[in-house]
Amino acid sequence: MQEYDFVHRMSVRDYECDLQGIVNNAVYQNYLEHVRHEYLRHVGINFAEYAARGIHFVVTRAELDYKLPLKAGDEFWVGLNMKRESRVRYAFYQDIYRATDDKLSIAGKIIGTALNERGRPEVPEEVAKLLGE
Repeated sequence: MQEYDFVHRMSVRDYECDLQGIVNNAVYQNYLEHVRHEYLRHVGINFAEYAARGIHFVVTRAELDYKLPLKAGDEFWVGLNMKRESRVRYAFYQDIYRATDDKLSIAGKIIGTALNERGRPEVPEEVAKLLGE
């Protein structure tokens, strides 16, 4: 298992499951988004403050490989590594593991950027510094 820059634990809630009794595929994106927000808050990025300044953080691409379904009540953890891919793009490599046996459930790569007040991609210098640039 690889090392991660950030790890967050969660559990599956009953209402997140579909008729098959497994987590609905769209819910995994909610898990990944929640963990990205926790990570960004951890490094000092406050979404509300940046939004008030006209800077919005957005996802531009999501790639998810579904490996093993989670079920109601399952405990799981999400590992995150982030890498700057270009002047304005960041890749968040996020993996979800079932906690009982550390088996990989989802492998994801999420690409994101920041948009300035004109809606154009722009990563402010202070954000780049907070993200380790």
